[in-house]
Amino acid sequence: MSDVTARPAAPLDEVMLAMDVVDTLRHRQDLVARELDGAAREAQLIERLREIYRQQGIEVPDHILRQGVEALAESRFAYDPPAPGFGTTLARLYVSRRRWGKPVLIALAAALALAIGYFGVVQPFQEGQAHNARVELTEGLPAQMDALYETIFEETKVQQAVVQADALVTRGKAYAAEGNRAGAEDILMRLTGLRDQLRQEYVVRVVNRSDQQSGFWTFPEVNTDATNYYLVVEAVDPDGNVLELPIRNEESGEVETVSIWGQRVPEAVYAAVAADKRDDGIIQANEVGRKSDGFLEVEYIMPVLGGAVTRW
Repeated sequence: MSDVTARPAAPLDEVMLAMDVVDTLRHRQDLVARELDGAAREAQLIERLREIYRQQGIEVPDHILRQGVEALAESRFAYDPPAPGFGTTLARLYVSRRRWGKPVLIALAAALALAIGYFGVVQPFQEGQAHNARVELTEGLPAQMDALYETIFEETKVQQAVVQADALVTRGKAYAAEGNRAGAEDILMRLTGLRDQLRQEYVVRVVNRSDQQSGFWTFPEVNTDATNYYLVVEAVDPDGNVLELPIRNEESGEVETVSIWGQRVPEAVYAAVAADKRDDGIIQANEVGRKSDGFLEVEYIMPVLGGAVTRW
């Protein structure tokens, strides 16, 4: 065992009492300034402290008073705030975490959720859509064009339809390769229209109803000395339904989809139909032409001049 004996620790009540002495000295700045900073001795200050405590009914041993005076001189039991710095800032943030921690955690959780949602769901979805759109444009639309071409090739009865379809497919695939989606879709729509036109079946006949005139004549604006004669006609399918067809108006040059139109005919044909109607009010020979399955154009029974109007 060492011959050096450790000094026993002071009892807690004595430490507390010494701290109280120091606190009294700090609060009695007039006493400290007059006694410590003056020429008065330590004994005089101790005596004064003893008197102060005695007035409070407290007997403080001299050694406790002496410890308090020494502690004040050595700045014991005093708190010196730490100097500003990065570590001090971190420590203060940590101590005040109860105040700011929850809002920050909520904000971080929300940011994490948004990041996961965007990078894990939205961005992959958008990339998937863009990929699907590219695949559809470069593979899907051309495949649909080829399928329509095969259908037209098999169903047509005229070479003209095959030539038109081949030209459309070539142009449509060029659009797809260029990334021109609108152009490729327009070609697909035109191929679909060509197929549907081939499949149509109808009869073009003169309208013979009491509420609708069967024919009329006009003076063309470009030549007022001439007279154009028109039969009012409609297209009727095998089930008796009146169809709407795209008709180019020869006066305006515009194509309009209509259910009845004026078909220009020679004067002799116009006169014959008018006479037929005057006979008994019914046009017996009312069939102007017929559109058959597999053909693009109407095969006319009556002589026609090719022009048509949609308004009169």
